[in-house]
Amino acid sequence: MSDWLDEVKWTSDGLAPAIAQDAADNSVLMMAWMNREALALTVETGHAVYWSRSRKKLWHKGEVSGHQQIIREIRLDCDNDVILLKVEQLGGIACHTGRHACFYKEYQNGQWIDVELVLKSPEEIYR
Repeated sequence: MSDWLDEVKWTSDGLAPAIAQDAADNSVLMMAWMNREALALTVETGHAVYWSRSRKKLWHKGEVSGHQQIIREIRLDCDNDVILLKVEQLGGIACHTGRHACFYKEYQNGQWIDVELVLKSPEEIYR
């Protein structure tokens, strides 16, 4: 029997893109990266764990902000190279900017416009 982690097609640097989707309304909250350890810890703990490329370390979503993601479902796409996490987003905020989702900019007439409100300022979140 093969290891389920081996079925994921990891990039040459050992990562796979992971999309977090709100389990309640199916909105796309964010995209981050996972390595084998992050995915294994996510399954083990029931909380989203990602790999921070900038900090080069595991990132337990909500470890500072309290805005954890509780795992409801984990899926793998047809090419086995993208992970989908259906999550319960604690606090209703997934983005470090204080918005519900990271995809808050919409292309309109040649420019990117912020179309989602800040629910809580980053200064309040990351004291």
